[in-house]
Amino acid sequence: MAELDRDRFLALSYVSPRARPAVEALWRLDATLGAVLTSGRDPLISQIKLAWWRDALEGLGSGRPPAEPALEAVATHVLPLGVSGAELAEMEGGWTLLLTPDPLTPDELARYASERGGRLFGFTARALGGEVSDVVRAGGEAWALIDLARHSGSEVDAQAAIAAARERGMGKWPSRLRPVGMLAALAARDAERGVGNWEEPGAPPRMLRMLRHRLTGR
Repeated sequence: MAELDRDRFLALSYVSPRARPAVEALWRLDATLGAVLTSGRDPLISQIKLAWWRDALEGLGSGRPPAEPALEAVATHVLPLGVSGAELAEMEGGWTLLLTPDPLTPDELARYASERGGRLFGFTARALGGEVSDVVRAGGEAWALIDLARHSGSEVDAQAAIAAARERGMGKWPSRLRPVGMLAALAARDAERGVGNWEEPGAPPRMLRMLRHRLTGR
């Protein structure tokens, strides 16, 4: 099971003990899907691996999950919340879009942001007992776009992702959803700074930005 970056690890520390196992399972699932791309050089092999994950997620709830820590954690902590494996499997489509060698089109960027970030933040909001609002979906999309920009080897894709993230804006988050809203706040900060001005995850200025969001919801 993939490790969380420092930003997500810090945000997770603000999640209540009751909800933390489910939120951690969701975030580690996303990181595990991302690791399929970063650990493979052959797009076809990565596509096959992502398809395996999609099938495995869709099969959750119909029997014992495969002996894979990320799947076992999801089955134990997320499915009881009413989030189905089929719903979780939809995140795979966002990652698969990144396997194209060509620059991403605006439509592909929007689909990636929605299927990865929008869904992930929506599931997290449900785990936290909150509403899946437009603010949550937009925050998740912006976060996914910035994560793409931070890790993309394509300057064209990075700049397009930043521009798309800026369009999402930053709404006010309710108190119970602020642990995940922290990530949206960091994405808004990164969108303002742009390529070439990235901060290290967990850097002190980012910790201060997270704390400000925790107190204000913005």
